[in-house]
Amino acid sequence: MITTVQTNISSTDTLTAAINPLRIIMAAGGTGGHVYPAIAIADSLRKKMGDAEILFVGTRDRMEWETVPKYGYEIKSVWISGFHRRFTMKNLLFPFKVLVSLIQSLMILRSFRPDLVISCGGFASGPIGWVASKLSVPLFIQEQNSYPGVTNRLLSKYAAGIFTAFDEASNYLPAEKIVLTGNPIRSGIESSDIESSRQKFGFSSTRKTILILGGSGGAKAINEIMFKEHEKLHNSGNLQIIWQCGKHYFESLNRSIDLQKYPNLRLMPFIEEMPAAYDVADLVITRAGAGTCSELMNLGQPALLIPSPNVAGNHQYKNARSMADANAADLLDESDLQDHFTDRILELINDPQRLDKMSNAMRKLAKPQAADHIANEILSRIKE
Repeated sequence: MITTVQTNISSTDTLTAAINPLRIIMAAGGTGGHVYPAIAIADSLRKKMGDAEILFVGTRDRMEWETVPKYGYEIKSVWISGFHRRFTMKNLLFPFKVLVSLIQSLMILRSFRPDLVISCGGFASGPIGWVASKLSVPLFIQEQNSYPGVTNRLLSKYAAGIFTAFDEASNYLPAEKIVLTGNPIRSGIESSDIESSRQKFGFSSTRKTILILGGSGGAKAINEIMFKEHEKLHNSGNLQIIWQCGKHYFESLNRSIDLQKYPNLRLMPFIEEMPAAYDVADLVITRAGAGTCSELMNLGQPALLIPSPNVAGNHQYKNARSMADANAADLLDESDLQDHFTDRILELINDPQRLDKMSNAMRKLAKPQAADHIANEILSRIKE
């Protein structure tokens, strides 16, 4: 039976004396969709248990290695990566990486001696979560998507509790362990000073602004259509554009586009000032990863969602479809980008009444206290 959390947040805010300083491992990595929820949960646990010791486990070559320390947490690495569905030479290393990562996980767990481990998905969660279960360390899982990732699916049989954002996840995970909480979002994502936000991008208050996102790594299909259509968009409808293309694509696009010709276009490899970017955006064009969708809901941000077709279980389409059905977003299939991308953006950005309705519908879908709900549930179970 799935439980929907509706607890009083203040009921465990002062839970400190009953438990000695907790030692917690957060296992997450690969993309912002895994890393930022983990950080949000850690922040809530640290707020409730000020003396808790929290250690992140990830990989050195993915975004968590740079991002996690910026939020004030220590991180250790394990040597692991995904298994490619098609044959590559990298797959020959996979069994060796698994063995090494299990040994590294054992060393981390023996050294840190955690009271619990929280897996938020990604490659690094697999070995640390599995070894924790074999050492009888309580394991909790936070799953962001309607179709769970392979790591969390494999770990679910060992979990003491599973926190989900979509009802559909219960089709793939043990339903009796599930608590439906929504997705945690990173703290400080909401800005309150729009004029300061505009100044950060050198934008005017008299123009509409669109924000193009492709996830933390960028999105090839979105970048390709933006490269083709950026001039038309820039010169249509008095627009300002923030285009986050991803570090992998930035150098090539930066060389290929004469940005001096487009004074209202900001091409960026990665957006450090996401609160400001969301603040100035009248419309967001983005993939439909669960983390991004949750941020859009909590901010009441109108969006045109372009789900990636290259994800497990087509979960991004399911995320986008549910939001479109609620009139909170518009959905555009990647296969329709060439024919409808620019027209759909201009249609939306020039319809302020529809944008307002989308914004209101987004907020109705939000679960802004998801991180606190998860922290409360974990602390209650540990206390027992």
